[in-house]
Amino acid sequence: MNTDKFYQIALTLVSNVGDVAAKKLLAYCGSAENIFKESRKSLMSIPGIGAVIANSILSQKSFATAELEMHFIEKNNVTPLFFSDEAYPFRLKQCADAPMMLFKKGAEACCLNATKILSVVGTRSASEYGKAMTDTIVEGLSHLDDLLVVSGLAYGIDVAAHKASLKYDIPTLGVLAHGIDRLYPSMHTQLSRQMQETGALLTECRGGIKPERENFPKRNRIISGISDATLVVEARQKGGALITADIANSYNRDVFAVPGRVGDQNSEGCNQLIRRNQAALVQSARDICYLMGWDAETNKKEVKPIEQRLDLNEYEANVLGVLNENGKATADQVATHLKLPISEIMYLLFQLEIKGLIKALAGNQYSKS
Repeated sequence: MNTDKFYQIALTLVSNVGDVAAKKLLAYCGSAENIFKESRKSLMSIPGIGAVIANSILSQKSFATAELEMHFIEKNNVTPLFFSDEAYPFRLKQCADAPMMLFKKGAEACCLNATKILSVVGTRSASEYGKAMTDTIVEGLSHLDDLLVVSGLAYGIDVAAHKASLKYDIPTLGVLAHGIDRLYPSMHTQLSRQMQETGALLTECRGGIKPERENFPKRNRIISGISDATLVVEARQKGGALITADIANSYNRDVFAVPGRVGDQNSEGCNQLIRRNQAALVQSARDICYLMGWDAETNKKEVKPIEQRLDLNEYEANVLGVLNENGKATADQVATHLKLPISEIMYLLFQLEIKGLIKALAGNQYSKS
């Protein structure tokens, strides 16, 4: 067992010790292990650390849960990132309320300190316009080196951003509001697995934590804090996307918004951000590159056309053939036509969507892109 990680996790589990107090303790004591080995008198001599916190630390009640968490991360190949670790996101570290511990699962090569990190957020009830704009903007950024696209793996704009990133070979990070042993919503499980091939999942919640309501604003601060800028594609006047934008503004990070039609509920939040000078109006990836100083012309990586990156198997080709013949069809209709289980058809449709060959429509229908 990694002793350092054990004490670090134990520190985050001590009752009455939040992120601010934990950072103060770490600054005075030098390491998480030293905190637990200090005397009660020494702990109470630290400004802001009284008898209640000192007693909570010295009781060592967090050790049993920390041991369970250590077994969990080892069994599930999860990487714990403590605030003082070199791999901890340095942008997030600049935020006063940054979590002491993060848990990452995915590609080892997925760096949370990439030179360019953009978070993309928006409404869960995204329109076709919102999904198309997300895809277009992500595609326009795909030639940038060392880019990471971040979102929250929710319905709507979040999942559109993750899918577009996979489609255009950009590593993408999904920030969760629960333990890494589950996925909410569960229908994005297959997407999350594909994301982990080049990207990762990230959370501050230990294993077993459920997606409770209060966890989502906390998740949003990580999305904002880990990024250079936040892009809001579609947002209503109230919701998580505007909370994320507000947090990004409080961190003095750039915020961008895609304008929408007057009177459109899904665009009221974006238009409001622009009107109040809380976000810069952007209509393309070129606008983002210009405003961020990301040189889109000289900082390129070679991107093969989508058609050249395809490697369709027989089953994928058959599904595509059904859509070619009918224009559009539901998953059930495709399954009936090909006489295959619906679970297999859903997987094939997902793969074709990631490859950019089909698109999901309302009513569980699919059509060619």
